[in-house]
Amino acid sequence: MPNFFDIHTIFFTLWDYPMSYLEFFGVVSGSAATWLAARAHVWSWPIGAASVLLFFFLFYQIQLYPDMFLQVFFFVTNLQGWWRWTHPTVDEADQHNELRVTRLVGRPLVLVLLGGVVATGVLGTFAQNLHVWFPVLFSKPSAFPYLDSFTTVMSIIGTFMMIHKKLECWWVWLVIDIISTYMYFNKGVKLVGFEYAIFCLIAFQGAWHWTKEYRSYSQLTAVK
Repeated sequence: MPNFFDIHTIFFTLWDYPMSYLEFFGVVSGSAATWLAARAHVWSWPIGAASVLLFFFLFYQIQLYPDMFLQVFFFVTNLQGWWRWTHPTVDEADQHNELRVTRLVGRPLVLVLLGGVVATGVLGTFAQNLHVWFPVLFSKPSAFPYLDSFTTVMSIIGTFMMIHKKLECWWVWLVIDIISTYMYFNKGVKLVGFEYAIFCLIAFQGAWHWTKEYRSYSQLTAVK
């Protein structure tokens, strides 16, 4: 039986690009989860949990260590988000008894983003030295330690915003997806890079759909 979690175990070859089982199924499940999230569909969370498990093994093998650690966080928060969206308080519930879309604006948003920049500097320094401090675990230096750390930190912020259904999360994800597209193409995992290019479009779709849903609440209130 082939080693499903080894990036060198090839599922198929397309246009001279060897596609591993790990990359293919990670991308398919991740794309489905992101598309469902843009539609504010609660099943995005459990499908996302399956995807991040696959990406954990993928990122370790291509030396994107901050991204690898991020998958552990994503797995836990996918379960948390699933619970949060399906168990709102009475004043947080929409017409489907799921969590309503809300806004994060002004000073709270600025403070969150500034905190993200500071955390990027700290994590980037740590990632840059992983192969020096822990050579047994990390035999090669981290690729893009600061860019990768930035997307890691902002992904944490974007995930918490999404858990609480803050509309602005989609603009955070757009910046993350643009940078990630560049990194993954550069590291040779082309399907993942293409997936993140598609995520850029889905981020626009998510912002549009969530804005539309947010505005619909005032219309429902006016009708009542």
